Amino acid sequence: MDLLSLRYFRAVARHQHISRAAEELRVAQPSVSRTILRLESELGIPLFDRHGRRIRLNEHGAAFLHRVERALAELEDARREMTDAAGAGPGRVAVAAETLLQLAGVLAAFRAHRPGVGVRLFQAPVDSMRRHLRSAEVDFALASQPLGGPGLCSAELLREEVLLAVPPGHRLAGRERVAVAELADEEFVSTRTGHWQRALLERLFAREGITPRVAFEGDEAAATPELIRAGLGIGLMPAVARRTLGERSPVAWSRLDAAADCHRTLTLVWRENAYLSPAALDFRRLAMESFMPDAS
Repeated sequence: MDLLSLRYFRAVARHQHISRAAEELRVAQPSVSRTILRLESELGIPLFDRHGRRIRLNEHGAAFLHRVERALAELEDARREMTDAAGAGPGRVAVAAETLLQLAGVLAAFRAHRPGVGVRLFQAPVDSMRRHLRSAEVDFALASQPLGGPGLCSAELLREEVLLAVPPGHRLAGRERVAVAELADEEFVSTRTGHWQRALLERLFAREGITPRVAFEGDEAAATPELIRAGLGIGLMPAVARRTLGERSPVAWSRLDAAADCHRTLTLVWRENAYLSPAALDFRRLAMESFMPDAS
């Protein structure tokens, strides 16, 4: 069992697909297949269930993956720690976030403070963030919905109300407050399943015993106001969007009666006991100062 075999296994386990894993690893598909078969032979147990050309991680494979990710993460931490100790370059910081727009201010401050440090960004839903953290692909995740679990640490950066946005001229335009039950027949513009806007929408509707009608969904939350203005539906947007758009806002805004529960919490998350380089520690400090200026 060598590191190459473990990395091949991790890629196949993530994709549940030999060809996609081979593309990620930039190697030939037969090489990946042979490596997985050799690893299973060495362990004495199948890690995947096979149905024709389809493969699925089984319970043994899932248990093995958990430990493989921990082992590879520790080795990556050790490599980076030794690289920093040797003074080999300015280093890098990797961050995952559901939307990259909210990172702009922090990144500008970080670049000014550490101009030579490389920054790698991943745009990902919360489940992918957890995977990126476990495998040490990222130092931090910036999450707009709960991202907890064993071995993770977090700091709440921001808590803000989420508002209802509707097109000008809509029957609800001009209303100060709207009940969730009044939205049962409305069509929504939202993000795909897994992103915080969609999770919040489904949670609020579930409390009323109804299911939201999502007419348009995607990954580009910044496009939501224009899609709403075009009459394609209504949507949920954070209060920061209203402040940013200001007088030129293309939508009308209302508060939901569920305002106590209609909010997003922006949280910075990192692995417990992970190695954080001096650059990463500076990034964490600047993120907290940016979102929580009173705490600096």
